Amino acid sequence: MPQGVRRVVCALQSLGYEAAPRMLSEAARTAQQAADLLGIELGQVAKSILFRRLSDDAAVLVIASGDRRVDERKVAALVGPVGRADAAFVRARTGFAIGGVPPLAHATAPVALIDRELLRFDEVWAAAGHPHAVFRLFPQDLERLTGAPWADVTPGIPGSERALEIFAARAREARAAQDAQPSPCVSVCHMDPASGLCEGCYRTLDEIAAWSDMSEPGKREVWRSIERRVGFQFVTAKP
Repeated sequence: MPQGVRRVVCALQSLGYEAAPRMLSEAARTAQQAADLLGIELGQVAKSILFRRLSDDAAVLVIASGDRRVDERKVAALVGPVGRADAAFVRARTGFAIGGVPPLAHATAPVALIDRELLRFDEVWAAAGHPHAVFRLFPQDLERLTGAPWADVTPGIPGSERALEIFAARAREARAAQDAQPSPCVSVCHMDPASGLCEGCYRTLDEIAAWSDMSEPGKREVWRSIERRVGFQFVTAKP
């Protein structure tokens, strides 16, 4: 097993996730190549896209659905202005070469975002530290394994309404699965001036400001409000 794959396996095991990587007969340096070799839909490939944040030279990782183009402007709105990362930057910050960059086990912890379009699928596949290696997981596992928030990082396209519906369902599952209620956004919130809601977690500015001092029943009520808001957007977005 290549060294990079061993690093990924060890990282997964340390997080309590037992996943055996699959070694492919050919290199899968692109999402399309991985999808073809695995016989899956292109969108099921959780590709790792790296950017360089201009303010502090930090690595920004976007774990994106293979059939979606990452909108650099949306990423910048969430984490600050970014630029493209070249092969040398990717290798130095992640410890992996382009074509085999996994969503975790990086040499330096990146600022990370997960494309909510991945929620369209019951299972996805990600690189496992080598162009010939991949591993399978459920989309919701990405949040647990990376600590990154779900985000809108692709252009407005057909199919996003379905992702929003699933996003609401995942929120309900997360709320039912634990007593302590986490913040819906893990990192920085970005407010939509038209709706007055965060584009990532659908909270109001007052809810965000009060979250850390809010009681558990209060947090559960905010979660219910989020579900109603997402459901309303989903219904009105139908043709």
